[in-house]
Amino acid sequence: MTRAPMHAARKPAQRAERLAYLVTCEHGGNEIPPPYVALFRPHQALLESHRGYDPGALALAQTLACALGARLLTSTISRLLVELNRSPGRQFRYSPVMRNATSAVRAEICRHHYTPHWTAAEAFVRDAVANGQHVVHVASHSFTPSLDGDVRRTDVGLLYDPAREFERSLCVAWQAALAARMPQWTARRNYPYRGTGDGLTRYLRTRFEDASYCGIELEINQKHVRDNGSIAPDECEAVVAALRDGLAAWTSQPSDSH
Repeated sequence: MTRAPMHAARKPAQRAERLAYLVTCEHGGNEIPPPYVALFRPHQALLESHRGYDPGALALAQTLACALGARLLTSTISRLLVELNRSPGRQFRYSPVMRNATSAVRAEICRHHYTPHWTAAEAFVRDAVANGQHVVHVASHSFTPSLDGDVRRTDVGLLYDPAREFERSLCVAWQAALAARMPQWTARRNYPYRGTGDGLTRYLRTRFEDASYCGIELEINQKHVRDNGSIAPDECEAVVAALRDGLAAWTSQPSDSH
């Protein structure tokens, strides 16, 4: 495990100056590269559904990265080709198309699409930590308003590991800021999924301590996604502004661990 050096409590401004930002989007599109188009030709409807990608997630990731001055890592390859938010060995488990692909085809897809994304994310965090910075990683996702008959009455979900103080405190502050800026919205923590589920953020937690890495999955209800794949500018800005508010609240808290 990479261990961040322990620091004495810093003034809020000093803490803020030592933050590094990473924004990722694992399910930004439903593209299928030419070598695999024939495999997916009978599955166009599936590709265009929520199982093929996360509508709105890419546009939100781009807005977040621009606002934070963050390193942005995105993919527009369909999750049905390779699932970038699952750990090694689980990348093809949920795809009815790729489950039966040959090991050679799977290895080729991982080499070109999966491994570069994970390697780049880990390298960014490792370099920032080595430089004495604390990384805030926001992974942008979206969720379908209804799944298997269950209507999800939430607008924004913030997924994190409750055992990690860095993540917990920032998500509490972000949720409060969202409530203040968008009182008509419902923002929940660890909904509609658990923040400790398999994925890139969970993997990075095994590599970096709580004091140096904060991995949050941002989930936006797809009912807010417009036909052009974007989220209304005022809504998008509210999410970003609330994160900034939350970061300001977090950096103002005295701490011996951040």
